[in-house]
Amino acid sequence: MTLLITVIAAVVSTVVWYSSEKARELKIGVLLYMFWGASLMWLVDAVAEYIEAGAEYFTPSAGDMLNDAFLGISVVALALVVWVVYILIKDPKNTVKNILAEKGRK
Repeated sequence: MTLLITVIAAVVSTVVWYSSEKARELKIGVLLYMFWGASLMWLVDAVAEYIEAGAEYFTPSAGDMLNDAFLGISVVALALVVWVVYILIKDPKNTVKNILAEKGRK
């Protein structure tokens, strides 16, 4: 479930990055790299768990699936928070700089 959620987030962010010039200006590439990195990490984890558990890997309990879903959503939310902080620091459209300059004039 975690792998599925992060792969969906990675695909969506990649499509947005590819199709929108504005998204590239807003550094969404950083976000898609985080999602693809997380997807790769969960894929390696799934393969390792499959090697360890065998066919039982494909029959998780409802509780395990719920925990994995919460973890996947948490990973996506954390990546979004990191991306927002990155955008605020880089300020590609000078929005924060202009707001601070305006407040400094008053």
